[in-house]
Amino acid sequence: MLRVKEVIVVEGRYDRNTLRQIVDAVVIETKGFGIFNDRQKQKLLRTMAETRGLIILTDPDGAGFLIRNHIKSFIPPELVKQAYVPDIPGKERRKTKPSREGKLGVEGMRAEILFEALRRAGASFEDENSAALDSAITKTDLYRLGLSGKENSARLRAALIRSLDLPEHLSADALLDVLNATMSLEELISRTALLATET
Repeated sequence: MLRVKEVIVVEGRYDRNTLRQIVDAVVIETKGFGIFNDRQKQKLLRTMAETRGLIILTDPDGAGFLIRNHIKSFIPPELVKQAYVPDIPGKERRKTKPSREGKLGVEGMRAEILFEALRRAGASFEDENSAALDSAITKTDLYRLGLSGKENSARLRAALIRSLDLPEHLSADALLDVLNATMSLEELISRTALLATET
């Protein structure tokens, strides 16, 4: 599985699940139009764009383009790459009827179409053994640092999330994605040690 350096932005969790099966990447969902009023998510995307760069991969329908254009309105264009999937009539297997425009969304695209969309957008593909991500932060690291599975973990994790100015309801998996996209294991160790003395 190839790694993608940039953070990929999609509309929903089914899009995210589809992409995570074919590339190793940080994939963040907008929750559809939820991104329009979610200031914390907008700030998170700006941080990710500045750190790793963003690839926007939304559905090829009108709603997808509204979301894409909204993200472009608050992130500098030089930090964003645009990935487009073709207009393919149909519906996703999990749905009982097609979308309003009758087009397949990201979740319904074949792997080779998604690869090609990312390639055309200029995605930075990295070899699985690339040194760039060799020291990825793992769930084991979170446990070892007291950020999960221990008595004071919830409080320490909340302090970390606040210090990084992230949404408080970030899931453990999403937190791991953000940490890996924005800092090294050494930086996390230093930050956690400092927070532990303050909590």
